[in-house]
Amino acid sequence: MTAEPGEAAEEATNAPPPPARGVARRALVLVNGKSRRAPEMMETAVSKLDAYEDLEIVVEDCHDPETLGDVIRSHRDDVDMVVVGGGDGTMNAAARGIIDTGLPLGILPLGTANDLARTLGIPEDLEAAADIILRGRTRLIDCGEVNGRPFFNVASIGLSADLARELTRDLKRRFGRFGYAIAAARVLARARPFRATIECPQERARVTTFQIAVGNGRYYGGGMAVDETATIDDATLHLYSLEMRRPMELLLLAGAFRSGRHVAFQDVRSRAATEFTVTTRKSRSVNADGELITKTPAHFKVLARAVRVFVPDAPTPGLHGPNGEPPPA
Repeated sequence: MTAEPGEAAEEATNAPPPPARGVARRALVLVNGKSRRAPEMMETAVSKLDAYEDLEIVVEDCHDPETLGDVIRSHRDDVDMVVVGGGDGTMNAAARGIIDTGLPLGILPLGTANDLARTLGIPEDLEAAADIILRGRTRLIDCGEVNGRPFFNVASIGLSADLARELTRDLKRRFGRFGYAIAAARVLARARPFRATIECPQERARVTTFQIAVGNGRYYGGGMAVDETATIDDATLHLYSLEMRRPMELLLLAGAFRSGRHVAFQDVRSRAATEFTVTTRKSRSVNADGELITKTPAHFKVLARAVRVFVPDAPTPGLHGPNGEPPPA
């Protein structure tokens, strides 16, 4: 049964109860040592967590993202939370383990884009991010799933998948967020449309498109918004399809992508639903949270209220409500 976004977050069944006051908690801290900011920043954040008298930490370096789920599951019964230091790709790799165990997730943004952290209003300053975890305020958020693989932000077919191939680790390390612009320019220069069929409960449509994106959260690609109404706890997926004739027309939408208002343009198809299926004549890669994880045909669905995450006290547009206020009880 799918929960409505307005239901109280405290009704989650997969989240362990909070510890009694004065009882020490244990945190599994997972660090992606390959993250661009890890060497100079992570030690300070871990030290801050370790200095908290009611929190015992267990640190594990995870150089292979494929092992993150197994590591989290192996600590299911001996920790009270999981703290992940990395970018969106690392968060994606940890998602299945988080969902399977129901352990609360703390985020230390160490990546280039950090779009999940942006959606939740978690700052890139790691000491400030650690403070959010220590304050202990949590919210239930949704997770998307494509062909059985979870994602937090957006899963897409077309330009973003090409961008994921072009945006090499070396490019991100050398140029940071500017690397996205370099890679995007290269991708646009050789972009070609493709044919696809989009199915959802409301309709079945055959399209010629440059990109189909399905968003669970609000932000992706270094701060672009999938839809101006999207939040990460609305129990809804937001799809858009870019159906203009020439790739250079996308440049006219550049500003609109930052606010999510691109969906109002005539050549942009926009739909909201709890599930979608996308098929293509030739199998195409699916990019989820910056990683190529599966291929078409692709079935997308929302896992409502699947993850409990530590969030700041301040409102954020990425959480339910026009001003980011908590949903009503």
